[in-house]
Amino acid sequence: MSNLDMWEVFIQTKPGLSHKHAGTVQAATAEMALQNARDVYTRRMEGTSIWVIPSKYVVTSEGMDKEAFFDPADDKLYRHPTFYQIPNDVKNM
Repeated sequence: MSNLDMWEVFIQTKPGLSHKHAGTVQAATAEMALQNARDVYTRRMEGTSIWVIPSKYVVTSEGMDKEAFFDPADDKLYRHPTFYQIPNDVKNM
């Protein structure tokens, strides 16, 4: 049996873009998880930043009251993107 923990890996492909889930690695420490993630998911220099998070801390909405949890917020107009102006200097939006 292995006593290694599972770690979720998130990669940022370019500066300014959000991190995206790339997969999972096994490691004993956070440092080892970063090294494993680098070796597995950025072999061709396609990443600029790596995040690793212990899988045991990932919380999901599965099993919750779906309708109440995902009910649209029609009464919160400020959440609609039409109220915001995106500056010209902002890239990748």
